[in-house]
Amino acid sequence: MTLTPGTKLGSYEIQGLLGAGGMGEVYRARDPRLNRDVAIKVLPAAVAADPERLARFEREAQLLASLNHPNIAAIYGLEESGSVRALVMELVEGPTLAEHLAHGALPLTEALGIARQVAEALEAAHEKGIVHRDLKPANVKITPEGAVKVLDFGLAKALDDTPAAGEVRNSPTMSLAATRAGIILGTAAYMAPEQAAGKPVDRRADIWSFGVVLWEMLTGEKLFEGETVPHTLADVLRAEVDFARLPAGTPAPIRDLLSRCLDRDIKTRLRDIGEARIAIQKFLANPAGSSSALPPAAAPPEPVSRRSRLPWAAAVLLALAFGALAALHFREAPPRQTVMRFQIAPPEKVTFRDLDAPALSPDGERLAFTAMGEDQRAHLWIRSLDSLEAHMVSASEGAFFPFWSPDSRSVAFFSQGSLKRVDLVGGTPVTLCAAPGGRGGAWNEQGIIIFQPYFVGNTGGSTGPLYQVAATGGEPKPVTTVDASRQEAIHYYPTFLPDGRHFLYLAVGTSAGVNLGSLDSKESRRLVNTDRNVQFAAPDQLLLIRDGILLAQRFDTRKFELAGEAVPVARQLAGLAQLNFASFSASRTGALAYRTGNGSSPTRLVWLDRNGKEIGTVGEVAEYSNPALSPDEKRLAVGRRDPVTNTRDIWIFDLTRGTSSRLTFDPADDMNPAWSPDGNWIAFTSDRKGQRNLYRKLASGTGEDEVLWESAERKSVEDWSRDGRTIILNSIAPGKPGADVLALPLAGDRKAVPVLAGPFAEDMAQLSPNGRWIVYRSNESRRTEIYVQSFPPAGGKWQISASGGTDPQWRRDGKEIFYLSPDNRLMAVEVRTEGATFEAGIAKVLFEARVPAAPPRNRYVAAANGQRFLVVAMNEQVSSAPMNIVLNWQAGLRR
Repeated sequence: MTLTPGTKLGSYEIQGLLGAGGMGEVYRARDPRLNRDVAIKVLPAAVAADPERLARFEREAQLLASLNHPNIAAIYGLEESGSVRALVMELVEGPTLAEHLAHGALPLTEALGIARQVAEALEAAHEKGIVHRDLKPANVKITPEGAVKVLDFGLAKALDDTPAAGEVRNSPTMSLAATRAGIILGTAAYMAPEQAAGKPVDRRADIWSFGVVLWEMLTGEKLFEGETVPHTLADVLRAEVDFARLPAGTPAPIRDLLSRCLDRDIKTRLRDIGEARIAIQKFLANPAGSSSALPPAAAPPEPVSRRSRLPWAAAVLLALAFGALAALHFREAPPRQTVMRFQIAPPEKVTFRDLDAPALSPDGERLAFTAMGEDQRAHLWIRSLDSLEAHMVSASEGAFFPFWSPDSRSVAFFSQGSLKRVDLVGGTPVTLCAAPGGRGGAWNEQGIIIFQPYFVGNTGGSTGPLYQVAATGGEPKPVTTVDASRQEAIHYYPTFLPDGRHFLYLAVGTSAGVNLGSLDSKESRRLVNTDRNVQFAAPDQLLLIRDGILLAQRFDTRKFELAGEAVPVARQLAGLAQLNFASFSASRTGALAYRTGNGSSPTRLVWLDRNGKEIGTVGEVAEYSNPALSPDEKRLAVGRRDPVTNTRDIWIFDLTRGTSSRLTFDPADDMNPAWSPDGNWIAFTSDRKGQRNLYRKLASGTGEDEVLWESAERKSVEDWSRDGRTIILNSIAPGKPGADVLALPLAGDRKAVPVLAGPFAEDMAQLSPNGRWIVYRSNESRRTEIYVQSFPPAGGKWQISASGGTDPQWRRDGKEIFYLSPDNRLMAVEVRTEGATFEAGIAKVLFEARVPAAPPRNRYVAAANGQRFLVVAMNEQVSSAPMNIVLNWQAGLRR
């Protein structure tokens, strides 16, 4: 019978089905008495309804419960509820060895470490007279801590149909529902020859299975895998074990061990699994000096009689016939690869994030992506392309921009101010280093990760090279140099080339393009002009974006040059223009994943109280940025992107009447509005005239746009002083990667003067209400923190944030400073600014803001009394479009 979540089985509450098979159904359940989760195996009805078999099973279960070993999943007891009989067992978290091997062969040391623990488990059981009889990778689990647990010890025998197995159909791998029909299912490939022949088995059957499992760990291939189960059984019984299939570097002692474990004659097979454990331990302790320590084999088996050879001779002749047919078949031309397209929908009650890109594993078998649940929190998800299900990675809250290890066994991602990694086997994310924002990463075969930690955090004032860090963690160090001669500001989205030393990355500044970099030199050269991320796709294609179209162009990996014409692959790719990325990913095996959209990031303007509770909204869903309240708080100026022209304009919302009107109409981007203290003017920056200049316009919308300052600097409006005389702005001068804070007087010759112009990047500056202090953001500590200085600067500086911060603002009465933490929590710090003194309290968390990635200026604005906040909130409640998957996409290029 199937149990549903919430069902009580004795004192245990069923939480969900873990799996089902011939041995019964297994459920996760909660033990309220000991406050722990357990696994409950419900016995098949054929066992529960047969008093004799049930009694024998209970005797076997009592014996199994005597096993107490760290490498054996424990049995806690038997539970009875009505007609249901169940075994209560230790719940072992983590993937099975079978899931681990889905990625291919394991490194020698890792394989032997797992094998040693399996051998210890078998040794402990054999000493108590218990034989597993169904050892296979699916019955071995690897916990998040790396410990090995062998499952289902002895259950095959306990659940068997008769005490003595005399026929093949009594094999423990038979489906209990189908034993009468003699149908063999499941694990014929791991049976010992005597077991496959239906003969009685002892602990030497486990030793054979152990050898088969070790073989699979070392080669990444099954030792016996026929077209059908009978074919597999025939191979188990007679097929030669080709030890040449082992990796060339397999040490002689391990080859010797496998040879003894995989001896079909039980008289000469290794007799004690403890000897295997000792041989492995000796080798791991001294790989260079190890030699075989196995006991000598027994005398060779007697010759096989002629009569017993006849059936196998016939089988050989039949195999030769099939071989002839195969030879004819393989002379035919190989079939042409077919482009296959399909879509993947997000998991139930989950939406794909519009502010992120998918990541295909290099082997093309899995897709990593971030998605939002009903709680509006982003998590990392992994889905196999051959599966209908995705699973969420635990402890991955706030994840974005994932990327894979080259062996497809681990995923790195950014989360909560750090770069993290999670191994698919082992399961718990670990922190590698600080990365307050993170914009793309790449991982090479030598265990080096290059990434953009996004130290400052916005394209208007962000600066910084790519950094490198070991895949095991450590202190990151720069790996590129921002080129002032090309007016670069920041480097994004790296992708390694096949040699693992050279890489491509996006360089953004006054212009944007893809550069070629190297781990062995800080020098770089520009390859192609583009303002979006690129990716190298084996064997020789570069994927890049132009006008929302994904293009493929041949890339010479020896000359490091593009060649030929770019060919369209997909259109209308989703992404985010202000973060310079498009949503796509390619594997090295010919798989491609991408999302389509209009390149915008829908948001809402939401009023929140100090607890984060929504108390109102403004306007409709759109892509908003840089909100600014008028001094009387009756109007709101905000940047808004037009989904048709993909440009931004300034809009004014009348908060009393609930109306809105467009203030600017130029086809260029208009952004960063700031109110004059009398509420009559709006200052803003615009990209018209080919450079970002400073303008102002009457808030009523009448009159022409007035130029306040024209210069080659890339600038953004930050604040307008309370006396109306000065505009505070940030600026990136040509040839200088870091942003500076300037003050522009509105009287006289309007010559901007530096306020904060040190060797670091300072921006997001705002004057205190009394005009005596200035709060700003700086990356001087190698992560962005919030600071306060006197204005004009005259000595004295105070750090306001404790562990990273951005988007600082003063409360209108000067009693608090607000800012956003790296994980987007709105923080509040009480301050005193009377006279010539400044004092700051301890930062307190108000609520999680759930704001989009940083635009050039604040993503929220505080009301005068600091009791409510108008927040630009991500609108990710809307259904996300499915993910597009294309297999063999390069075959389409040739056609």
